[in-house]
Amino acid sequence: MIIAGIDEAGRGAVIGPMVIAGVSIDSKNYKKLKDIGVRDSKELTSKKREEMFNQIEAIAKQVVAIKVSACKISSFKAKGINLDKLEAMKIAEIINVIEADKIYVDSIEQNCEKFEKMIREFLHEDKRNVRLVVKNYLDESVPIVSAASIVAKVVRDREIEEIKKMVNFDFGVGYSHDERTREFIERILQTEEEPPRYLRIHWETVESIANKLLEENKKVKKWVLTEVLKKDSWQKKIKDFFVRKIIGEK
Repeated sequence: MIIAGIDEAGRGAVIGPMVIAGVSIDSKNYKKLKDIGVRDSKELTSKKREEMFNQIEAIAKQVVAIKVSACKISSFKAKGINLDKLEAMKIAEIINVIEADKIYVDSIEQNCEKFEKMIREFLHEDKRNVRLVVKNYLDESVPIVSAASIVAKVVRDREIEEIKKMVNFDFGVGYSHDERTREFIERILQTEEEPPRYLRIHWETVESIANKLLEENKKVKKWVLTEVLKKDSWQKKIKDFFVRKIIGEK
């Protein structure tokens, strides 16, 4: 029997890709995952994840990782495809190519049945009846899903390191709670002539930082006004400013 697990990394990040990973293994080798200490990637150091990544590749039947760049996430959003639907699409892509008798999927939706239905909508005809177990927090309880979470995290971490080398700036983990990330975004909005492909320009974090810079009377690039704040909302801000000024003068 072949068992597979699917998980993601970088879903909530503001910089860099989201990575969906799938790992399958023969049930006779399943115990080996526990033997090497596989567990939720968040509980492991980056060094340990790298070590386990190589060990997982050695014992797994298949390892599949799909990277969805920041600019692609933005383009999907512009087409009305939100992150939940996008993730369901990419999970289905992995299920369509991975050979397994039973597949565990770590659900990002609280309503797991709804998320499973969404995934099944994108499956090939010959995969429609695949055995799926879609539940929350499987990366913490099912080793094959933990293995997938490790693969996803390692692939994303490698992408982040490449971006850091390219921009010559250590912006931390690429999530909005990281002050280094926020500092880097401030710099991007003021210096980059075009929206960088690695920045999720539609994220609320980017919008709030852009508004903060304007409130501090700092200049931002034109694309920030048109693509982050949107032209209409920017015009509205100008209109509101003059309305307040007129009212104030009266």
